[in-house]
Amino acid sequence: MKLADIIHPEAVIPELKGTTRNDVIRELVQALADAGAIDADAAEAAAKAVILRERQGTTGFGYGVAVPHQKVKCVKKVVAAIGRSSRGVDFASLDRAPVYSIVLLLSPDGADEAHLAAMEKIFRRLQQENFRRFLRRADTREAITDLIKEADELQEE
Repeated sequence: MKLADIIHPEAVIPELKGTTRNDVIRELVQALADAGAIDADAAEAAAKAVILRERQGTTGFGYGVAVPHQKVKCVKKVVAAIGRSSRGVDFASLDRAPVYSIVLLLSPDGADEAHLAAMEKIFRRLQQENFRRFLRRADTREAITDLIKEADELQEE
């Protein structure tokens, strides 16, 4: 499994408009709906499910990144959106620092193994300092998708 298999290319937002955790989550879920990756009628329910999950414990694990995630009925396969905020967003991260890069992951209800595999792939990349730094600097959709492709290619070597 590659990052490019998970992150929908049309759900890449180089500059998030939202300024709060919940706004950013809604924006990323809407990007997936606009891209046709999830049913548009289910976008609000999916966003609420992710926000509820976030209230149980932050997905901001430090280093300026967060990975809000949830298993929901409205998706047929594991799919993610990625967004960047140059201002930073308060995700109540473990290190209390603002979050600049957010990867939102949605998986089908009951797809535990696929969800965990996708989470592992995303976390493995986000733990790499170079990847985080380049992601934070990438200010276009093309730059972000190129970074994801390059990370996938490096993984294969």
